[in-house]
Amino acid sequence: MSASAHAAPFILAQASAAFAADPYPTYAHLRAHDPVCRQPDGSLFLTRYDDVRAVITDAERFSSDKRVDFLPKFGHTPLYEHHTTSLVFNDPPYHTRVRRLLGPFFTVQAMRRMENSVATMVDDLLDSAADKRVIDIMSEFALAIPLNLVGDLLGVPRQEREPLRNWASLILGGLEPVRSADDLAAGNRAVTEFKAYLGELIAAKRRRGMPPADPDVLDALIRDHDSGDGLSIDEILHNCIFMLNAGHDTTTSLITNGVDLLLRFPDQKARLVADPALLRTAIEEMLRFESPLQIGNRKALVDCEVGGTRIAAGTFLHVCIASADHDEAQFPAAETFDIGRNPNRHLAFGHGIHFCAGNAVARMEASLAFGRLLARFPDFERAGPTIRPPRWRFRVIDELKVDLRP
Repeated sequence: MSASAHAAPFILAQASAAFAADPYPTYAHLRAHDPVCRQPDGSLFLTRYDDVRAVITDAERFSSDKRVDFLPKFGHTPLYEHHTTSLVFNDPPYHTRVRRLLGPFFTVQAMRRMENSVATMVDDLLDSAADKRVIDIMSEFALAIPLNLVGDLLGVPRQEREPLRNWASLILGGLEPVRSADDLAAGNRAVTEFKAYLGELIAAKRRRGMPPADPDVLDALIRDHDSGDGLSIDEILHNCIFMLNAGHDTTTSLITNGVDLLLRFPDQKARLVADPALLRTAIEEMLRFESPLQIGNRKALVDCEVGGTRIAAGTFLHVCIASADHDEAQFPAAETFDIGRNPNRHLAFGHGIHFCAGNAVARMEASLAFGRLLARFPDFERAGPTIRPPRWRFRVIDELKVDLRP
């Protein structure tokens, strides 16, 4: 991108659809020339790896609590209630309490118990795909894997999972830097409908009775609530919505973006087919190169300094994980997609107390998805363009058609 393209200051709230399609040249310019970029509202946009990592790691000086900052954007609405109650936008002690209650379901041991069912699911999806030959890798493969796994974790009946994807998209879409009144209205309806559905599901579970062994996450949260040692019903509802949204949306993006990368870099695809032992590092490189969560947020709790810039207490920070993960100072040849890259200290899952609790599950799902896809259809090719919506906070693909047997 030419220098003239950057004559005007970067303003996140005015970012274009072209930026959403390929933000990385803009990030490279900011890292080089304006790594702590002040926005018109006084917030700061951070793009260098060291600065982003320092901020997301330091929970004592930088808060994740959004009760003050989300109020002007959402007002007293269902979206505000949801995003200020869920795990990700809170600090200790609330964050610690919720994570402690959810943690046992996302351990490596728990993940290993899920592997067989996920492997069977992937094989079934590929069986169905083989009959069609040309499929949309997002809707007919990548989406189904995490959506059904998280649905199983929460005990959502399979025949009732169809609305979950749309609810999640509308609710997470509300976090984008630019949203219309119609977008926000749709997000608020989605929260209301999602809560109502989960309330009915909880009532059904109570009628059925709590299982004596191997409860799902929602069973366990209800049991803890009833014992007086758990979350309130509203906290249960919002954190289950968060689990469903985060658990399937970002993993869907990981798998879909990963397929797109293999199509964009056929030499790396051929390398992975020839050497499946590279699968682990390949997935880490997919996470680095196209982080599903592109931009996070924090707020300074005290006067401090970041990247040589003095920051006043109360300043809102946009922490650009996508830019940090393309920083040449941390990743040599950062714009090269290298499936054997090691070390690879990317920030796609965050860092510190907000490090993604479901990271082991997401990695397991991606490993099974790519391992089985490439073993069965090593020669798959693109059958249509990569279609992305105009979203900045999340790196999303709406449609990517592939021909499995070209």
